[in-house]
Amino acid sequence: MKYISTRAEPGGKALDFNEALLAGLARDGGLFLPMEWPTFTPNDINAMRGLPYAELCLKIIKPFIGEAIDDETLGDIAAKAYAGFSHKAVTPLAQLDERTFLLELFHGPTLAFKDLAMQLLGGLFDHVLKAQGRKMTIVGATSGDTGGAAIEAMRGRDAVSTFIMHPRGRVSDVQRRMMTTVDDPGVKNIAIEGNFDDCQNILKALFNDHGFRDEVGLGGVNSINWARVMAQTVYYFAAGLALGAPNRRLAFAVPTGNFGDVFAGYVAKRMGLPIERLIIGTNTNDILVRTLETGEYRPTSVVPTTSPSMDIQVSSNFERLIFEASGRDAAEVRGLMSGLSQSGGFTLKDETLAKIRSEFSGHRCDEPRVEGLIRETLAESNMLLDPHTATGLHAARAETLDADVARIVLATAHPAKFPDAVEKMSGRHPALPPQFDGLLERPEHFVVLPNDVDAVRSYILNEKGL
Repeated sequence: MKYISTRAEPGGKALDFNEALLAGLARDGGLFLPMEWPTFTPNDINAMRGLPYAELCLKIIKPFIGEAIDDETLGDIAAKAYAGFSHKAVTPLAQLDERTFLLELFHGPTLAFKDLAMQLLGGLFDHVLKAQGRKMTIVGATSGDTGGAAIEAMRGRDAVSTFIMHPRGRVSDVQRRMMTTVDDPGVKNIAIEGNFDDCQNILKALFNDHGFRDEVGLGGVNSINWARVMAQTVYYFAAGLALGAPNRRLAFAVPTGNFGDVFAGYVAKRMGLPIERLIIGTNTNDILVRTLETGEYRPTSVVPTTSPSMDIQVSSNFERLIFEASGRDAAEVRGLMSGLSQSGGFTLKDETLAKIRSEFSGHRCDEPRVEGLIRETLAESNMLLDPHTATGLHAARAETLDADVARIVLATAHPAKFPDAVEKMSGRHPALPPQFDGLLERPEHFVVLPNDVDAVRSYILNEKGL
């Protein structure tokens, strides 16, 4: 399997999986996608029923990796990635009503869906870097959950040093402490005086500084890295198979800000999973819903909410969908991304927008509705939702679907990651699992830096002794 950039010039070089994995972001600023979509027949999908999660993972991701990693090694990486999850099913389903299900993605080591991809990514990095005799500097940006999941997956790996940026004061205390209480010489936490979009802009600027990129061996764990999206595709198949696919139609409602998680659903659909609809759930930072409604992509100011991981106005992975919906027209993507950087926005072509609307819907959920859904779900089902999952549930219920379509809401985080907000909304305090006893008392390790790429670059170089 070969990979191309969403902004590739004609005749641009295609990379194999290992090259795309280590590169993260393409040198032209684009995002990698496979040159073709592998597909499974209904019989292929039926044959996967009953497989343990790690074995299902191997089946789903192998076509994307090809011969870059042998089956035995890949199977071992997958087995180790999911061995530490607290539920044997890894991503169990809980039923809310006759046709609405929660896909619980918070049974990993940091209680968020990011663990499903990050634990696999850590093993992939470790294998490829050691095979090539290389070392890598991971730099990541987090709106809350990516950072903790990345640190947990990368800590203690000799070939990797990790720097994670988070927006100061804009993640929950539990999210922050899952990053900053890790005492590991290979892990550095940076609190940026800004919002997540600022962190993400710094990250992209570092990747586009090719001299710096080569000097430190820069790699990425954000969902700009194709391997993240690839790994997240697996749980769509796991949920679909559990609910009767390929013989039952499915709709997934996904709380999303950066568009990576819902794009993984698009990949699963391209591979043959019978997904009727992909439903985007946003909070009041609703750029994705506004774009679907109007065709205009124009970021506005970020508004802090009780779902901070979605407090985003620049959804990086949306570029991948534009590339697909435009018929893989890299020139169109380049023009739109140029417009975003030069004038602060762009307008999709009518045919591109129509293609997106044919597969995606979107619904925004304001703070009073988030609170109402958390209270209602607790009263009706004795299930406590976190605010992100509540936005997904709102989107699922707002969408009109045929009665035979199963609605699957991605429950992206454990409510204990947002204890103050959840307790205020529900009246019930969500307790952290026992392994996190003492988390709020442990010493923290982080530095505060201004919203300035030069400051971050200098800090990384200094820490690495360069």
